[in-house]
Amino acid sequence: MQNRNGRSGEPTPVHGRTAVTIDNAVVDALADESLGPRDKSVPPGAWGRSAREYLAGATELAQWQTPLLTLDRERLDTNLALMARWTADAGVALAPHGKTTMAPQLWREQLDAGAWAITLATGWQAQVARSFGVGRILLANTLVDPAGLNWAAAESARDTGFELYCWADSVATVELMDKILRDTPAAPPVRVLVELGGAHGRTGARTRAEAHAVAAAVGAGERVVLAGVGGYEGALAHDRSAAGLAAVRGYLGELAALHTELAAAGAYPGPAVVTAGGSAYPELVVAELAALAGADTTVVLRSGAYLVHDDGFYAGISPLTEPAVRPGLRAAMHGWARVVSRPEPELALLDGGKRDFPFDEGLPTAQLAIGATLPAGAEVSALNDQHTFLRLPGAAATDLPVGTIVRLGLSHPCTAFDKWRCIPVLDSAEAAAPRVVDLIRTFF
Repeated sequence: MQNRNGRSGEPTPVHGRTAVTIDNAVVDALADESLGPRDKSVPPGAWGRSAREYLAGATELAQWQTPLLTLDRERLDTNLALMARWTADAGVALAPHGKTTMAPQLWREQLDAGAWAITLATGWQAQVARSFGVGRILLANTLVDPAGLNWAAAESARDTGFELYCWADSVATVELMDKILRDTPAAPPVRVLVELGGAHGRTGARTRAEAHAVAAAVGAGERVVLAGVGGYEGALAHDRSAAGLAAVRGYLGELAALHTELAAAGAYPGPAVVTAGGSAYPELVVAELAALAGADTTVVLRSGAYLVHDDGFYAGISPLTEPAVRPGLRAAMHGWARVVSRPEPELALLDGGKRDFPFDEGLPTAQLAIGATLPAGAEVSALNDQHTFLRLPGAAATDLPVGTIVRLGLSHPCTAFDKWRCIPVLDSAEAAAPRVVDLIRTFF
């Protein structure tokens, strides 16, 4: 077909709510990979065995080494179902941010639960997703790396059912993309969303007028096609203060207005995508954007943290936690570290640190001790590369002896998974003797 610019062979920018594919055989094959010393904290007794073989035998958590990051199957299931139901009720699509976990096994669970796409942030991440057969990718970033951009175009030509969307926030960006893409003239045009930003935010055109100029540049390009608008509201606030919420609402209102203006001007050659983030302010995204959804517009929420959630930043800011929602999102990740030194009565040093646990959105919190009582007021004060400083106000030297394992609450799943290649999934972190029921592979 031809679009309004006379280009031939142009794809329909979005295929509505059609199911998204993933190659189950490739994902299932991860269970046949051998475990070994490259997999941090896996028990040496499991080395040389496949994940499938390991899971068929004795899988007590107590066999694993520390430090350790674990996931909680019960909570993953609860969080997955909650968000699928919540977005469906709100009338918006969900494209969870896959960079949070970079775990195809978890992506499959999200797609099976009805996710519209998987969101990613770099060309390489998109290539990982395609290697596992993900059929629709929302690249929430500008793609101007020649190798990545030409790969995206060539992949779309190889598989006409594959959909990839990326962003542009300036005329110069569009012109550069168009120039690079001329190296793959046989490929269909790349779908582009105009990214709107905000003052003091991250990327994105700073005004609607600038965004309109970007859209016009896409419309005039030879190898790109306008497929919608997008942005990230989380860069404009970091709390739920009145000022923070007002900033987010104002930005989302601008994004809605931009889409409405482009649609009224006939700028879209086909159906469009309107997308925003949504882990911290999903209810505001819905309030400001959901009304845009219709036959010609798919509103997409890109929440990345909901599946794993946390005991820190997101627990404090998400509106989908209890008591606002019952059952609400709950932290499905925990750290486990062992006391290796008690050099002072009020100090315990644990064997996990910055190389094992996230710390950019708050330090870990001590939740419980295995086989011992965690002293009242126990608090993590600092992390070194391989040590956690656990302060124990008023504690005796005999409290929390060397060898005691402490379970830690963690903040920010986006910087937790990247430290682990193989993550055990427990039946329940609350069980007296947790069992490992799955192993999750990550690709960072």
